[in-house]
Amino acid sequence: MKSFSLRLRLTLLLALATLVALGIAAWVVDWRADAEMQQRFDSALLARAQAFAALVRIEHDRTMAIEPNALDSSLFPGLAGASWYDLRCNGISVARSSPAPPAMTSASVPGFADTRLPDGRLLREVLLRFTPAAAARLPACELHYALDRGPLNEILGTLDLILLGSILGACLVVLALTPWLVRRGLRPLSSLDAAMARVGPDTPGERLPRSDTRELAPLVARFNEVLARMDEGLARERQFAAGLAHELRTRLAELRTLVDVEMRYPSERDPRGVLDEIGKIGGELEATVAALLQLTRLESGVQAAQREAVDVQALATRVLARHHEMLRARGLRLERDAAQAPVRIETDPALLEIVLDNLLGNAIAYAPVDGAISIHAASRHVEIGNAAPGLGEEDLARFGQRFWRKRAGEESAGHAGLGLALAQAAARALGMHLEFALESGVLKATLAW
Repeated sequence: MKSFSLRLRLTLLLALATLVALGIAAWVVDWRADAEMQQRFDSALLARAQAFAALVRIEHDRTMAIEPNALDSSLFPGLAGASWYDLRCNGISVARSSPAPPAMTSASVPGFADTRLPDGRLLREVLLRFTPAAAARLPACELHYALDRGPLNEILGTLDLILLGSILGACLVVLALTPWLVRRGLRPLSSLDAAMARVGPDTPGERLPRSDTRELAPLVARFNEVLARMDEGLARERQFAAGLAHELRTRLAELRTLVDVEMRYPSERDPRGVLDEIGKIGGELEATVAALLQLTRLESGVQAAQREAVDVQALATRVLARHHEMLRARGLRLERDAAQAPVRIETDPALLEIVLDNLLGNAIAYAPVDGAISIHAASRHVEIGNAAPGLGEEDLARFGQRFWRKRAGEESAGHAGLGLALAQAAARALGMHLEFALESGVLKATLAW
């Protein structure tokens, strides 16, 4: 991908926007100034033409004997070279300058137009009609009066140059200042860049500093949320790897010791028995890995709850059938509600089965031989109890810790200390509350919804 500079792009866009804005503003100012000065020039031209007409009336009243065509420019001293005129009465030229302005036509009176002399000089001409005082001797007259447009054009040209120079000067100033302004405006991004450079796998818990820039604040917040999720994921992976390494190391050492002892000091045991023991260790390893994977999926939210109608009593019966052989082998009694009325709730049956399976499995594994296991299901909770003479109140705080077991004796064989952690993770995924309590030496696990 081609890279581009955000600063350069902002500089060019700001310069272009400034140029367009100033250009439009200058065009509007120039248009208004031209129109205003043109209007003032036309007003002055009309005033002079009206003064000329008034002079004609005065000269006519004083010289009643003058015939048509008898008036000439000598009667209007001071006008030659500064203005041009052509006075016609009833189509007859009464007085005119030398040279006379070109004839013009206009639908409106007074009418204005730009004309040129034969020598190329540009004029501004007005057409004015008036009636002399002595209408019998001198009929209605038509006056063509013109002034040199050159001074007006010079002023307008100077104004255009000033506006153009102002635009170019402003653009140069903008081009010079914009990079500096953009750098100052993007300074919060530079600080974020430095903060991001410190973030990495070796710095868990590192976060971007809060930004007081309104546009960057949500971006920083979202990025910190992503970092938090990444840290949680890394923590889960490290915990998974550490727990798996611990369990694999223990089981593999046990397996290697069994094989080495049988090879160096043959016990003349039945090979089937040795293979059965090896298979048992392999099965425990498989169960540990499966439990760790399932626990990681639950804690990371990969395995989400899919709610449907579930009969808690029927589900508990199915879980008990799975542990029936172990229950009979340990001589445990099952105490359960005689009626076993259906208890229906909306939940995920797979996750609820994980909770019940691990709670019942732990109760059966750690209950004293020939003891009792109780299970009671109500509309708001299910309770599982078993005698636990070796547990104290301080042990309850450690329930749910990975790989923690109260004893490592025969009753804990096949248990990696993940059952309660799995049960608690599944309960959280279901939005349920799992708590443990000791009552007169009996451990009670209550799952409430």
